[in-house]
Amino acid sequence: MLNIAVIVNTIAVLLGSSLGIFFGNRLKDKYQKILFQAVGLTSFVIGIKMSFQAKELLVVLGSMAIGGLIGHWVGIEERLGKLANKIEKSQGETKFVKGFVTATVLFLVGPMTILGCINSGLKGDHELLFVKSLMDGISSIILGSMYAFGVMASAFSVYIVQGLLVTFASYLIFLSDPIYLGDFTATGGFIVISIGFRLLDIKDIKAGNFLPALVVSPIIDYILQLFK
Repeated sequence: MLNIAVIVNTIAVLLGSSLGIFFGNRLKDKYQKILFQAVGLTSFVIGIKMSFQAKELLVVLGSMAIGGLIGHWVGIEERLGKLANKIEKSQGETKFVKGFVTATVLFLVGPMTILGCINSGLKGDHELLFVKSLMDGISSIILGSMYAFGVMASAFSVYIVQGLLVTFASYLIFLSDPIYLGDFTATGGFIVISIGFRLLDIKDIKAGNFLPALVVSPIIDYILQLFK
């Protein structure tokens, strides 16, 4: 768990969100709304770009459908919300809860997280996670200005999840295979798009409940390979 790249990524989120909180308190509501829209549009475009990596769109669709059903049944986003409530000692979907859930999903979904942790854990190559740290740091400044301490708390999620991924990197190396990577990336892209919908107030999609789709995608691809 004491991986330098994971620690740097965690610190980047902490520093970025701290700056966001500092400046966010000085921004008027109309300017904060502009920041919401900027992050929402950026998330939307990034998600679309990731979705174009799909090799089999039906695999992505199946992954989102099955993963979404599993996530809603388990209540992943609700559980994340309850965890945030315990941290904040509050109830319901507060600003802190929305920030924690949104930032946690945004910072942990995508190929850079998985591939970065694999490279860091197996090869000692931290470059990808360092690049991701810079991106997350910038994003956390903007998110921190909107959601305040909820974004800062997401650094805990980043440290735990990435630390575990680095520790068990040897079991995840298959995801770097083109057979799995394209559809896995596209599935993550669809989840990022759902975050964009939420930030733009188009539709409050519970993006966290679709996280199991990232597990379902390589399973479906593996099954399909058996019949080729």
